[in-house]
Amino acid sequence: MTDPQQASDIVRQAIELGASDAECTLAEGEEFSAQVRMRALETLKDSGSRRAGLRVLVGRRVGSAHTSDFSSSGIRQMLESALAIAAISTEDPFAGLPDASDLGTLSGDLQLFSDDIQSVDTPARIQLALEAEEAALSSDPRITNSDGASFSARSGGRVFANSRGFLGSYRTSGCSISATPVARSGDAMERDYWYSSARSYSKLDSPAAVGRRAAERTLRRLGARKVSTQKAPVIFDPVTARSLVGNIFEAVEGDSIYRKASFLAGKLGERVASETVTVIDDGTTPGLFGTSPFDDEGVPSRRTVVIDRGILQSYLLNSYTARKLGLRTTGNAARGVTGNASVGHGNFFLQQGERPPEEIIRGIRQGLYVTELIGHGVNIVNGDYSRGAAGLWIENGEFAYPVSEITIAANLREMLMDVEAAGSDLEFRGSIASPTLLIREMTISGQ
Repeated sequence: MTDPQQASDIVRQAIELGASDAECTLAEGEEFSAQVRMRALETLKDSGSRRAGLRVLVGRRVGSAHTSDFSSSGIRQMLESALAIAAISTEDPFAGLPDASDLGTLSGDLQLFSDDIQSVDTPARIQLALEAEEAALSSDPRITNSDGASFSARSGGRVFANSRGFLGSYRTSGCSISATPVARSGDAMERDYWYSSARSYSKLDSPAAVGRRAAERTLRRLGARKVSTQKAPVIFDPVTARSLVGNIFEAVEGDSIYRKASFLAGKLGERVASETVTVIDDGTTPGLFGTSPFDDEGVPSRRTVVIDRGILQSYLLNSYTARKLGLRTTGNAARGVTGNASVGHGNFFLQQGERPPEEIIRGIRQGLYVTELIGHGVNIVNGDYSRGAAGLWIENGEFAYPVSEITIAANLREMLMDVEAAGSDLEFRGSIASPTLLIREMTISGQ
């Protein structure tokens, strides 16, 4: 891993050359992916990268530069470029680093890195992808084709230093298996997918389990039809509910709030959702993909309750958006290796309820179970929500038939207030997660 002291040295040089404050990020990583299709290797990628980024402040003027050249001349050119940009930039009264009192890092093992992925060599990785696809292809004669299966792995390290005395580093790893089979019945063709991802190889689902689940999801789409336009209850499965939780993040991140580009701007302390809804941002849970010991400004990661039983308790902020709003950073700075930090999230999720998803479905006389969302018809400014969808129609508490070529619409304000149930099936397959969600009523546009 890159020597952390190098980041401190770059910061020191920036100050010596005239910066009043400076931040340096060093990042390195390795990426591997094997893609197979119809029982043959299609693409193989194995690459690495190493980058340095510098952000300097000269008073309230900001400049940034980055390089992949770690030689003394490459670092010198990055330093000079960042300072030259700062010299011609416009002053920003809110620019600055976090207060020294806000800086720090979580202690203990956050289980972000596992070396067991490296024990799986390239032939074995290809074989894992082949096994996932084979499990899907052999599960049912209606599975006649494949859009492929894959195994991917990645590892990396990150170092961050600033002129307020912060220096921290950590390593990460991750791997995943996926499969996308294609089914045919008559002239109709359908495809779906499934995947497993984890920080360590030992925590992945088996390739056979991934392939079978992908086949099941694909087969249940055969024979899809439209439904008549109506208003009805809508259940989002955990995969599609995750995108809804992502919309909530967009509405509470500080940049949207200070620009008043969110339907939740100015709503702190107010009821914005039903009592069923509790949304949490937690960057401290060991082993998850949104966990880190500190954010990209050197502020310790933390657990922030964003919505507590329907009441909006907090926005998510970095130091810049916090200054804009007269608040304190929540440790949610995010960036690549350079530039001004944006607002990101840790493990951002809607807290699970007590009812199993099967019980929620049984309680619906007539409604839609959404398994796929299509398009991007979500307006965070006013909350308007309209997306193409596919899924399963519910009749008397049971799945009756698949549906497709429909649109579901409402307003996010109404949808959050109309969340009637959250399932007990919360599972983290990424840094945003949700259990099954039941919305009391949405407009379903079909035929």
